[in-house]
Amino acid sequence: MLRLLVLLHCLPLASGDYDICKSWVTTDEGPTWEFYACQPKVMRLKDYVKVKVEPSGITCGDPPERFCSHENPYLCSNECDASNPDLAHPPRLMFDREDEGLATYWQSVTWSRYPSPLEANITLSWNKSVELTDDVVVTFEYGRPTAMVLEKSLDNGRTWQPYQFFAEDCMEAFGMPARRARDLAAAGAHRVLCTEEYSRWAGSKKEKHVRFEVRDRFAIFAGPDLRNMDNLYTRLESAKGLKEFFTLTDLRMRLLRPETFPGSQDVTWFLYYVSNTVREGCIWNLGARRWNQGKGSGQGQCDHPKTSPDCGKCKRSFRTRSWRAGSYLPLPHGSPNACAAAGSAVGKWSSPSTAAPLWASVPWPQVSSNAEAAGTSAVAPAPAKASKLFQLRPKSPQVMPVEEFEGSAGPDCECYGHSNRCSYIDFLNVVTCVSCKHNTRGQHCQHCRLGYYRNGSAELDDENVCI
Repeated sequence: MLRLLVLLHCLPLASGDYDICKSWVTTDEGPTWEFYACQPKVMRLKDYVKVKVEPSGITCGDPPERFCSHENPYLCSNECDASNPDLAHPPRLMFDREDEGLATYWQSVTWSRYPSPLEANITLSWNKSVELTDDVVVTFEYGRPTAMVLEKSLDNGRTWQPYQFFAEDCMEAFGMPARRARDLAAAGAHRVLCTEEYSRWAGSKKEKHVRFEVRDRFAIFAGPDLRNMDNLYTRLESAKGLKEFFTLTDLRMRLLRPETFPGSQDVTWFLYYVSNTVREGCIWNLGARRWNQGKGSGQGQCDHPKTSPDCGKCKRSFRTRSWRAGSYLPLPHGSPNACAAAGSAVGKWSSPSTAAPLWASVPWPQVSSNAEAAGTSAVAPAPAKASKLFQLRPKSPQVMPVEEFEGSAGPDCECYGHSNRCSYIDFLNVVTCVSCKHNTRGQHCQHCRLGYYRNGSAELDDENVCI
C-alpha cells in the first residue's frame, strides 16, 4: 500500500531584487518604461498539477480488499473500497487539504501477487516549465519504498531522465555507490545520485519522508545558511547545465519495491501509501510579476512585453527584437531582455569604440515600415524619397565608417531571423541588417523584396513571410 504526500517547499530564490518588472522613468528622450528581470512569488502548485497513476488497477478498492493496519499489527480488517467515499483512496487525496489533523492519502493494492514486482508510476504534470526552489519531499504515510527512482521531463512527458535513485542498498538495486548531495563538489552539483538515507527500515522512528535535496545543492554555492545568494545566481547563469538541472515540466516517481517488515509474511502488510502535495517555483523566464490563477492551469502575467505559458515568446507587435530569456545577471537586478516594437530603441546602437558624431542627434526621417500590414506597432510615416538618405555621400573624401558584426556581437542586430549579420553605419548612427534572406529586405528584414508580397497568415519571423 502506498500513501503519498508530495511536498515541494518554497525557497525564496528570487525575492526582493526580482519582484519589480518595470517602472515609469524620465530620460533625456522623454518618459518611458524601464524593464527589470522579475518573477512572481513562489506558490503552491497543487492547484495546477495533473496527476496520473500507472498501471491501471494499481489503486486499491476495485475490487474492494482488506489490508493490515501498520499502527496495529494485529488488526487486518481495514478495507479499501473505491465505491465508498469513506473507504476510497484515489490519487487526488495526494493533493487535498487535510483538516483537523486527519491524514488522507492515495493507496495502492496490496502485494497479493508476491514475489512478482509491485510497481507503480506516479506522474505529476504542469504543462509548463517549473523551477525547483526547495527540496522535493514525498511523504509515505506507512513505510517508505526500499527502491524508488525520481525522474523528470523537460518536454511535457515525451522523454524522461533520472533525477535521483533511492534504495536501502544502492549497489544492489542500481549498481551505484551511495552518496549524499551535501558532499558534492561545485562541478558536480547537478550530478544524479543514489542515496540510502530515505529507504532503510526506520523502526520505531516512523520516518515518512523521502527527500530530493535541492537546498543542499544550492548550499554548495550559497553557503549552509543560503545567505550568499549572489554567488548562487551567478552560478545558475554561468555553470553549464546547472539551471536546467532544476527545471522541469513533469516529475515521475517510479516505485519499484514497497517496504517489508521484519518477521512479517502477510502480504496484506505490503503496499504503498502516498499522502500530500507539491510546491515549486515557476519558470517565467524572468518576465512576469504575478500568477493569473485558474483551476488546472497556471499562467504568468507576462511583461517586457512577452507572452506564452512561460513568457517564452514576444508578443505579436513586439518582434523586432528576437526573444531571449531574462537573466539574473548582472546583479542585483538582472537583465530583462525585453521584447521591442518597431520604432523603438532597436536599431539605435552606439559604436563601442567611438562616440556618435554630432550630427547623429539630428532626427533623420525614418523609412516607412508598413507597420500595420506587418503586424507591428505603427511608426511615423516617412517623407517621400526618404530612402535616398542611404545614397548620400559625405563631401569629405574620407570613407564612411561601417562596422559589420554577427548578430550575437551587437545587442540590436535584430532581423526577425532572416539574417544574423548587421552593419553599424556611423554616419547615420543606425544598425541595419545585411543579406536578408527569405525574400525580405529592410533595416530589420521587415519588408518584402520587389515582386514578393506579405503573407498575412505568417508572422514576421516566419521563413514564408514573403511569397
